[in-house]
Amino acid sequence: MPADYRARRNVVTLNGVVALKVQVRVCHREGCPLRQKAIRAEEEGLWVLPEHEFGLDVIALIGALRHQEKRSVPAIHAALRARDVPISARSVSNLLERYDALLSPRSLDPARLQAVTRRLGRVVLALSGLVPEAGDAVLWVARDCLSSEVLAAWSLPEPRAGALVEHLQTLVRALDVPVVGVVSDGQAPIVRAVAEALPDVPHQLRPSHGRFDAACPPATPEPLEASSNAPTALERGVCAPLGMAFTLGRDLLPELLEFGATWAAPGP
Repeated sequence: MPADYRARRNVVTLNGVVALKVQVRVCHREGCPLRQKAIRAEEEGLWVLPEHEFGLDVIALIGALRHQEKRSVPAIHAALRARDVPISARSVSNLLERYDALLSPRSLDPARLQAVTRRLGRVVLALSGLVPEAGDAVLWVARDCLSSEVLAAWSLPEPRAGALVEHLQTLVRALDVPVVGVVSDGQAPIVRAVAEALPDVPHQLRPSHGRFDAACPPATPEPLEASSNAPTALERGVCAPLGMAFTLGRDLLPELLEFGATWAAPGP
């Protein structure tokens, strides 16, 4: 299934500024509940949160430095600038607030989850784990592929990764719509959690690569394409070199459309 179009965005990661070309597909089938709904490549959520310019790896490191190493915002800012990450102290504060909001118990408020998921009536769940460069905890993130929204996140010590099962069960109970599919890279804690919390739900595996480093994905970088529609790093106020470009969504995105489009709500 060809992509309908590609959305372009630049993301500041710990290893530099990355140009993402995100394949977007739109269902055109008459009568489909997802008709005219744009579905973005699931891998985009491994790199960056919606409407953010800093990568998830940057947010995870900021949270780990603050909560595990007890560093102040100025100290975190200095550590990032020492790595040539183009970020201001205000952005560090904003991203720390975003990290805290991700992990807040309020994220599982039924009213919030219903507002995110009720319109489409189902969830295709994407699960991923990211190990920050500081501390010993894994940042687990649960996203809805259909809406591109983050549903919940948990920072768990790696030896206690089994606790992911309980957290996923809590999330599933808080949803008032069915989970019709799961996408992950097959990390053992995720496989176990899905098997226990969602035993009858299809679980699609993307190519496995162990712990995902959002700044160093396994794909081979492509030459950066010149485009009048793609903002340059300078235009976005970023001083780091724009040295990597990746296309997301070649293989897995059609599966997401099938998860969402072929599911039919049971009758009353």
